[in-house]
Amino acid sequence: MNASPDLMTEERRLIKETARNFAINEILPLANALDPVEGDVPRELIQKMADLGFFGILIAEEFGGMGLGAFEYCLVAQELSRAWLSAGTLPRHGSWIMGTETLADDRRRDILSRAAKGEFLSALAMSEPQTGSDVSNIQTRARRDGSDWLITGNKYWCTYADGADCIIVIARTAPDIDPVHPHRGLTALMVEKPRGEFVDGLQGTPIPKIGYFGWKTWELAFDNVRVPQDAMLGQEGRAFYLMAESLELGRAHTAARAIGLARGALEDSIAYAGSRAQFGRPIAEFQAIRFKIATMATEIEAAEALLHRVCTAIDSGRRSDTEAAMVKYFAAEMAERVTSEAIQIHGGAGYTKHHQVERYWRDARLTKIFEGTSEIQQRIISDNLLGRQRD
Repeated sequence: MNASPDLMTEERRLIKETARNFAINEILPLANALDPVEGDVPRELIQKMADLGFFGILIAEEFGGMGLGAFEYCLVAQELSRAWLSAGTLPRHGSWIMGTETLADDRRRDILSRAAKGEFLSALAMSEPQTGSDVSNIQTRARRDGSDWLITGNKYWCTYADGADCIIVIARTAPDIDPVHPHRGLTALMVEKPRGEFVDGLQGTPIPKIGYFGWKTWELAFDNVRVPQDAMLGQEGRAFYLMAESLELGRAHTAARAIGLARGALEDSIAYAGSRAQFGRPIAEFQAIRFKIATMATEIEAAEALLHRVCTAIDSGRRSDTEAAMVKYFAAEMAERVTSEAIQIHGGAGYTKHHQVERYWRDARLTKIFEGTSEIQQRIISDNLLGRQRD
């Protein structure tokens, strides 16, 4: 099933079909082989994705990108995530370099043109051991040393820190925390680095995750890591607002990835129900299984319809913070339910690594946490509908 005809243009259908074919033929076999052993995404796959333009979806054509919008970006993310969540996330590390408008023209062109070709991939270091959704509590600091910055502090949940070409660090540059507006005084700084290595003063320890394999997620320690003045993205002290500008797209992107995981679980369940026989007939003939699949398919379609509405609003410039929170919340919760039901349909086989539904289930669980937990989304929605709760 697809979006309504007025939304799915011929170009979008082609993008969706291209991403779908690539996911099934190129990504899925690798995911099935590498995820069970926690292997990393191969560089060859990244290059193939770059050749198809997946890293330049949001980058303007003048910089070598495709110049498309949230709708196309989420179409690709959804189809790639149907095979492997990590692959569905990869384009974000190239096509979503924020705050470049304040860079010198030649530097901005260099970064964006390389990003569009998959040659400049970034990782975001924002969360900290004691700071998750509350970014106003960030403790990592950056201080001026001549014309440079020196970064000191600890970061957590930095995915792909080792393989990326730069780490975007959100650090506090104001000397004191404003007690009334603690989110002010944060600055985004690029720490450029060789792929597969860290720079002087930076150490990392992989976090032992239960899923989201294909790359490592790191705890990072910065000890006076030096970066030049032109490493700053956006304006000094305004990284919170820079991040806020991208929240709607980020939540839509996570919803797309969740829908992709759920779609994979549904398709695998339909195939399994048709081939698995019990009591002399396929389990697809049992009403309990049929009703599960009917409910799963309905919830996926509902999430996808809401996602297309949100993406259309984002691309038209309309404010959609409530709807973006809704789709992230609904899609993530839906994905966990659907992937769990997929395991139930597979029975004991679903609780093994012989089938992909256990991977979809593990990864779907994460979508309820990153890009703002389900509870944070509920708070945003309720605050926008009812007004902020009084302390």
